[in-house]
Parts: sequence; C-alpha cells; structure tokens
Amino acid sequence: MLIEGNGEEMTPAARVGAAVEILDQVIAAARTGGAAADTIVSRYFATRRYAGSKDRRAVRELVYRAIRAWPEPPPSGRSALLGLADEEIASRFDGSPHAPTPVEVAELVAAPVGVVPAWLRPRLDPLVEEDEQSALLARAPLDLRVNRLRTSRDEVLAMLPGAVPTPLSPLGLRLPDGTRVEETEAWRRGLVEVQDEGSQLLALACGATPGTTVADLCAGAGGKTLALAAEMGNEGRLVASDIDRGRLSRMRPRLERAAVSIVEPRLLDPKREREALADLAGKADLVLVDAPCSGTGTWRRNPELRWRLTPERLARFVATQAYLLDLAWELVRPGGALVYAVCSLVADEGRSQAEGFGARSSAVSEAPPIPGGRAAGPGRLLSPGHDETDGFFVARWRRPC
Repeated sequence: MLIEGNGEEMTPAARVGAAVEILDQVIAAARTGGAAADTIVSRYFATRRYAGSKDRRAVRELVYRAIRAWPEPPPSGRSALLGLADEEIASRFDGSPHAPTPVEVAELVAAPVGVVPAWLRPRLDPLVEEDEQSALLARAPLDLRVNRLRTSRDEVLAMLPGAVPTPLSPLGLRLPDGTRVEETEAWRRGLVEVQDEGSQLLALACGATPGTTVADLCAGAGGKTLALAAEMGNEGRLVASDIDRGRLSRMRPRLERAAVSIVEPRLLDPKREREALADLAGKADLVLVDAPCSGTGTWRRNPELRWRLTPERLARFVATQAYLLDLAWELVRPGGALVYAVCSLVADEGRSQAEGFGARSSAVSEAPPIPGGRAAGPGRLLSPGHDETDGFFVARWRRPC
C-alpha cells in the first residue's frame, strides 16, 4: 500500500487486497443485516486517504464484479474474487505488501452459474423466464421524473443536454450514465426528481386527483409521495406515514424543493398503526401500500440484496404485506381505491399476495391504468428484461359503495 500524500497509486495487488477486505465486510453485513455495500465501500476509503480516485474506482469495480458474479453469499472475500476465474486477478494473490497471500489449489472454485439464488428460482413469477433473468443485473438507467407542479417535460428537455423521454412514463426523462443530476439547474429548482420509470408508473397507476384524501402508507423518504402530490396538483390531503423515523425525516427537504405543501408526514409505531391512522378510517379516497419486500426487482442497483434474502426473511415480508393490505383496506372509503405495489418479482409477494387479499375481502379488482408490463393474476408485472424498468408488481382494487 502507499503512504498518504505521496501522490502514487496503489499497486494492482494492493487493490485486490483492498477488495478482499471490503468483500469480507459486505458478506458479514449481508448475513447480519448490516450496512449496504455502497456504504461499506465509502467507509473503507474514508479512513484511507492515500487511495486516489483511480484506486477507489478500480477497487469498487472489483467489489461489484464479485457481488454480481455470486448469486448467494460466497464463503469469504478471497473466494468471491477467486470465483471469478480470472487469471489476472488470481495472479495478484502474490503475498507482496498489502496483497492477499498466495492461492491454494483448493481455493480455485468458480462462482455458481446463474443470477438468481437456487432456492429462489422456483419462487419467481412464472413470467420471469430464465432467458430474461440476466437483465436483473444489467446496468440500470438514470431516470428522472418531471415535477409537473413546476414545469413540463419539454421545458426540462431543453435544459438537460443528452436527456431523452422515457418510453413508457409521460413524465420520465433518461440521462446519460454519469450525469451529475444534483449539479443541474433543473434539480436545484425542484423541476425534477431522480426516480426509476417503473416507480413513476406505479404512482400514475394510483390515479390521484386534486382535492382528494390520500394515504401513502409506506412512504419512506417520499419518492412516490412527491409524485402523488404532483398528480394532486398540490391540492387536498396527503398523509405520508412510515415506521422508519430516519427515512421519514429525509422527506421534508424534498417536499420544500418540489414546492409541495399538502403532505402530512406521520411516524407510526409498529403494530399500533391503527391508532395513529384512526382519523382516516373509512375516509381515504386512495391508499397506496408500497410495501416492504425482497427487493428482487432492484438487483440492478443493489446486487448484494441477493445475499441478504433468505426463505425466513421472505416469509416475514409476505406476512407484513398481508398485514398492511388489511390495515390499508380499513382506511378506504366506499367507492375509494387501494393500490398495492412491491419492487419484487417473487410470486408470493406479487400475484399470490394480491389473490389472497382479493379472496378475503370485498375488494373489486381493477386493471392498473399503466402502459407496459404484463398481466400477472389480478395485477401487472414490470421487469427489467421486458420493460427496461426496475421490477415491480402493482394491483388495484375499488371498495364497493
């Protein structure tokens, strides 16, 4: 390795050594529910100022190449890199200063073939056939949603060189990779938000209108809340609730930048949500449940999520989703609508979850009014391979009058 400030780069072997250290941390975090890979990489280099931009980029590429290659957690960071079966990388295990120790023959085991963990393959929605699973790890595009409270897509197109309209969302723009969105005038003025086209379509599927009462039950940091507020013309009442105080607190500056004033952020206590939402019972024109899920539709952005998912964790997500659907249904007024969405391609979280809710309620299924996707039971499924969006399932119901 190098001494801070000497102006030299890390050796190729030292870069591999750094990648091994980071991967060990990523594997441990995946098993214990710790920090995300991006956070781990950032923390690693925050304490190693000797590493220049080329070093950081090279190490990050090694880390994510290994993460994408292994559908399930490898035994160690060494195994993760050696499993790439790359002779050049293996040659860097030479025992030199800050490099990994030399390779034993028994360590030379290639990463498993495939994108999806073996246990999960039978649980994917049958629409996601094997020939489109490679798209689950393709590079995700950089999409923006135009804030129609303040502007039009044509106006923003003229402000952002290289931007093109997205194929499905009437509010979407796609930018070249590497565009620094937060440095653009359009972002500073609150004219755009970074949002995948699939998320934009989910918000449009809600059919929110001005002057109505809307509840975003799992609002998080407010990405879809902002989209709903724009569709409402910033008129009406929009309650944005979540059990995560940290995520909910990040919503406020986004609301201010987007000129949204109708949102009521509301922190919920787990299993005491009914008490906190009692004022909305039977009164909401629209309830959106963008439920916690496996995130299988977002692997292009977070490939290490595959390492975090287990059958037990999936079962907990499915149980939570059913609970939230039943809770949300109590808030919907006669004639009102409930929209359910998950960024998942797993049938238990999508079509099967929606079928179960339909069977135990009086809800009348409606086709989600969005372009793209494919019919999946009572809902629609968007996927990277079919729609070039993140993977999402969305369903919609109406409460009889």
